[in-house]
Order: sequence, then structure tokens, then C-alpha cells
Amino acid sequence: MQEEKLRLEDLLESSNSANDDDRINHVAIIGAGIMGQGIAQTVAGMGLEVTIVEVDSEKLEIAKAQLTESIDREIKRWAMTKSDKKAIFSRIKWATDTNSVKDSEIIIEAVQEDFDLKVSVFKELDRIANPETIFVSNTSTLSLTKISESISKERSTRVIGMHFLNPVPKIPMVELVKSLHTSNETVLKVKEFASRIGKTPVEVYEYPGFITTRAIVPLINEAMHMLLEGIATAKDIDTALKLGYNFQYGPLEMADSMGLDEVLTWMETLWNTLGEPRYRPNPMIRKLVRERKLGKKTGEGIFKYDEHGNKIN
Repeated sequence: MQEEKLRLEDLLESSNSANDDDRINHVAIIGAGIMGQGIAQTVAGMGLEVTIVEVDSEKLEIAKAQLTESIDREIKRWAMTKSDKKAIFSRIKWATDTNSVKDSEIIIEAVQEDFDLKVSVFKELDRIANPETIFVSNTSTLSLTKISESISKERSTRVIGMHFLNPVPKIPMVELVKSLHTSNETVLKVKEFASRIGKTPVEVYEYPGFITTRAIVPLINEAMHMLLEGIATAKDIDTALKLGYNFQYGPLEMADSMGLDEVLTWMETLWNTLGEPRYRPNPMIRKLVRERKLGKKTGEGIFKYDEHGNKIN
């Protein structure tokens, strides 16, 4: 009896060790923009090691400064501590060489919403990464199947979408997008990873815009049409929708936070792929993007913002 008990304990210990070995412990992120920074902060904040890659050291320094400023604002609000900041930065490595991520268990692409750019990133990663590495795209509108078909057939089963929403550390969900080639094993492993970094994973069939982008784009577009038609001020439109529907932010401020250039890209992609009028970009967002008034990141969009990203009333 004692011998059977010891044998069972050995099996359980062996099973737990295997599970621990199978867990994702090192994450690589390609792209140190706002989304890349947010993903890195979230992952590192949960105790995992992160390597974040940008094209040059200048962009890396800008990213470091932006992430530092963002966390410092949270410290001032007592939402984080200096110890949290120190722990997060101790787990993030900054690099300009993609070869530095070849041994990562999962690589998250967080570059601009450009199909050709994402494909070029995946092709480069396919060349250098370990065969078992999972490739993740943070795309919000593009086809995961088409992206995965640009790399080796063996690798395509390990390609999946994780659509994070901005600000990543504060949004408690992530959309998991399975392509036609994604294996069930990859889905299960990434679901476990999502839960481990504090996100509720929502499985989505591959379709332009998935859930969140497809739903928010018409709302933002309609709010901009109301503003353009002079129905109400931007402040009053946002106030009505925030208080009327218990939104945390109004759609106009939300668009500024996302980046109006990014929102315009979503609109154009959905308009071109689905052909439905509700996705056709209105003249206001086109004008603002032409003028490089892109929202919080440039200090002005639909609203104006101070150097800390706070809205100026």
C-alpha cells in the first residue's frame, strides 16, 4: 500500500514537472510601439521574461521613455509602486536583433496594421525561430490564414491571433483568433498563457474585425458623423454615451486613445473587405489624419491633450 502511494506521488510529481516544462516562460515581442509596450508591461508584470525588439536603438529609447512615463503616472495615482516598476523593467530586455528571440517559446508580432509588413516579420521569424515556437499576431482586422500561409506549412499550425486592446495592462480580455491552419494544441497553450497573464481569452472565428474592432468602428464613425453634422459638441457626445450606456470612455476620446491613423486603417480595411457603408471612413477622420492630428500620441486629435496625455477641457 505504501509502495502504491509512493508510486502515485511520483507520477503526480512527474506530471506537474512536465506541465511546468510545457508552460511559456519567455515571451518575445516584435514592435515597441504603444501596443508592444503594453503587452511587455503586462507579461513582465506577471513574472515572465520578455524580450522586445525594434528596428533601431533610437526607437527603443523612445519606447523605454514612454513606458517609464506611463508607469510613473500609475505610481502617482497609487495604482502601482516603485517596486512594481523595478520588477517589470528587470524582466524586460530591449534588442534590435531578431536573432535574440529565436529561443522564445512564443513570439508576439505587434507592428503596424500592414499586411506586407506583418508577412515580412513572420518570414524572418520563420527562418530563425525554434520549430516549436508559437507565432502570435496582434492584428485587429487582417486574415490570420493568409499571414500563416506566407510561412512554412509545418509552422502554420502554430500561428494564432491575440488581439489585445489598448491600454493593454488595464483591459482584462484578449481575443484569440484561430486561422484555418491553427492546431487545437496551439489554441490550448495560448489560452493557458492568456489566463496566466491575467486576461480572459475570448475565442473568435477568423473574420474581418473579429468582435471588438467590428463593433467599435461603426460607433466611432457615427459619433464623428454627429460631430461633423453639428448635432452636439465632442464633449457632449462623449458625455451622453458614457453616462447613457455606462461606457468608461466616450467613442471620440476612445478613438484619440487608439490613434486616429490606426482607426482609419481599421475603417478602410473593413470598408474594402465587407463593403458596408457603416464602415466607410467619414471626412473628419481623413482630414485629421492628413493634418497629423492623430490623438493622444500627437497631443491633438478630436480633443487636445497635455504632455502627459490628459485631456484638456
